[in-house]
Amino acid sequence: MKIDAFLSENGWGDAVREPLAGDASSRRYIRLCFGRKHAILMIDPQDDTTRFSDIASHLLSVGLSAPQVFAQTKGLMLLEDFGDAQFAKVIAEDPKMEIPLYLAATDVLCTLEDHAMPQGLTTATPQVLGQMIEPAFTHYLPLLGVTPGQTTAHTTNVLTELLDQHLPNETVLVLRDFHAENMIWLPDRHGVDRVGLLDFQDALAGPPIYDLVSLLQDARRDVTEESRQATLRHYLTATGRSEDSVMPAYHLLGLQRNLRILGIFARLATEREKPGYLSLIPRVWRHIQTSLAQPVAKTLAPIIREAFPEPTLERLTRKTTQ
Repeated sequence: MKIDAFLSENGWGDAVREPLAGDASSRRYIRLCFGRKHAILMIDPQDDTTRFSDIASHLLSVGLSAPQVFAQTKGLMLLEDFGDAQFAKVIAEDPKMEIPLYLAATDVLCTLEDHAMPQGLTTATPQVLGQMIEPAFTHYLPLLGVTPGQTTAHTTNVLTELLDQHLPNETVLVLRDFHAENMIWLPDRHGVDRVGLLDFQDALAGPPIYDLVSLLQDARRDVTEESRQATLRHYLTATGRSEDSVMPAYHLLGLQRNLRILGIFARLATEREKPGYLSLIPRVWRHIQTSLAQPVAKTLAPIIREAFPEPTLERLTRKTTQ
């Protein structure tokens, strides 16, 4: 269905349209203003609308704030507008809000751990997680002028084995892109309902702690050490998990996630012509170095350090300036 026809059919044909900043996907978002009414139009060429609405319904059913779906058709959705109070924006305006917001986000994760998952999710087993770092070899290394060699399978196998040893046995709903730009602060609501959740259509059934890593090892902003420590303490207290069991899994999932992000950001910069993502790669690299320094990564660290060059400015800009 065409956008104009979809909006007219659902009473938004005369709304003022305000394009919003997109994300790393091909989705586009437009804020619709009609008098005092507001909504968000999501344009999704890959048509993950059914998956989005299914996950949104589940989140709402367990007391979390997902956008209400007002209408949908192939590739298009009308969603509740949570406003512009992104966690990242709120914290930039008032740094004292970082710890309260991160604790509220952690309460969301604890809520997800306390409820059964929706049906039909792909399960992120250690084997699946290991294979998900492939973009690091197929996009990050070529960006730096390196041809992937025999280390690809070896790196993946060693990481997979470590994940298999250290991840918790249970699985929970993993939202995947759980970071400060995908959460909206809704202070007029109460409890976990104050955290407006976005961009969860790629959710998986996966290990607890994955989304905690997404939150604290953010590729887009630096989280203060005070906030990181407060968030980890809050998570351990709320879940009853021990630090000895959580932190090895935390750093292994950090390596898995950040190696994948290296490749995704490299692909966005080269194939999607979004060079701004290159500026985020050094932060991702720092997260990797932090996790490689942990005892749990002792056998993996030399393999990764040999396989992946440091993303210096010269290396990152070499190919994009040719």
